[in-house]
Amino acid sequence: MELGFTTAAYVVAAVLFILSLGGLSGQESAKRAVWYGIFGMALAVFATLIGPGSGLWALSVLLIAAGGVIGYFLAARVEMTQMPELVAGMHALVGLAAVFVGFNADLEIKNVASAVNSEAVKELTGFAALVAKKSVVEINILRVELFLGVFIGAITFTGSIIAYGKLSGRVTSAAVKLPGGHFLNASAAIISVLCLIWYLQTGGILPLLLMTILAFFIGFHLIMGIGGADMPVVVSMLNSYSGWAAAAIGFSLGNDLLIVVGALVGSSGAILSYIMCKAMNRSFISVILGGFGGASGPAMEVEGEQIAIDADGVASALADADSVIIIPGYGLAVAQAQQAVSELTKRLRDKGKNVRFAIHPVAGRLPGHMNVLLAEAKVPYDIVLEMDEINEDFPDTDVAIVIGSNDIV
Repeated sequence: MELGFTTAAYVVAAVLFILSLGGLSGQESAKRAVWYGIFGMALAVFATLIGPGSGLWALSVLLIAAGGVIGYFLAARVEMTQMPELVAGMHALVGLAAVFVGFNADLEIKNVASAVNSEAVKELTGFAALVAKKSVVEINILRVELFLGVFIGAITFTGSIIAYGKLSGRVTSAAVKLPGGHFLNASAAIISVLCLIWYLQTGGILPLLLMTILAFFIGFHLIMGIGGADMPVVVSMLNSYSGWAAAAIGFSLGNDLLIVVGALVGSSGAILSYIMCKAMNRSFISVILGGFGGASGPAMEVEGEQIAIDADGVASALADADSVIIIPGYGLAVAQAQQAVSELTKRLRDKGKNVRFAIHPVAGRLPGHMNVLLAEAKVPYDIVLEMDEINEDFPDTDVAIVIGSNDIV
């Protein structure tokens, strides 16, 4: 298939991905945005499979089908409260894919270098043919690109595995750090830079392997040093890492769409992480370096008597209130109380109350976690507001109901 068709298909797919991201910013347009993403990805895969240098179609179709079936059954079994660990698992797969693609690119560079004559070079196809046209300087640039892709991908892989473990309860949610943790991370990063210099000079596999092991350690140690309550920022940060890993690999493969998509994911994840850190009064740099999530201060003593009450009882107690703000948190997800909260909201609104929801950026264990739960419970979109949209209304509100979100209030 001509290169022109593939390029045009990539442009259309990139536009669909941008529309998908834009649509996901609003609940009303989210469903349409998901379909934009699906069509964009399907078009990108199709264009790649029939594009220049493609081959092994039977194997590709088999692997795509197998991955689709596995993904379908995994997603079908996952409950809404388990969505954060599913996302973390997806990030791990992206990171691992970047590592594999990077090592394969290194093997292709060696295969091109071993071509004995011009006739052998002419027989090369796909990525190898692209490498054969590069100068020595361009080959070194390619090595830097794949080195960065493997480095970021390896950090994303182990970091996402630990995040999955913390979110699913398989790994302790407490922040765990080795003595001299920041020194160990910095030392591993410095040695990785030295491995890059070594790799550029020799082109051998050993420095690439050593760097990968160090990156695995960095990802593991960074996320182990972050407490479970800060997982929303971690998931967003790992999302950003996976995007930059994909972009670096896109540069290595000369794939424009992979670069665009990686940049979109990387930048959006970084921006979201920054917004979350600002809402939590934390330093963005400390997030990247795994510098928070340590031991908390002493807990406040609980005063007063706790009384269980049902939806009708709450509605009766709030009979004199004209305006109500509900602040949901991770406890809502754990208790799967979104349906009860939705029923409470309906009863209050039927009585003429002004009921709204205030969503903190880090509520839950995933960016947008509360929005998804409330949407599942059929809570009207227009009464679900972000923190910045509703914060100034609290002084004029009669009652605020905090549901499982003491950590963000």
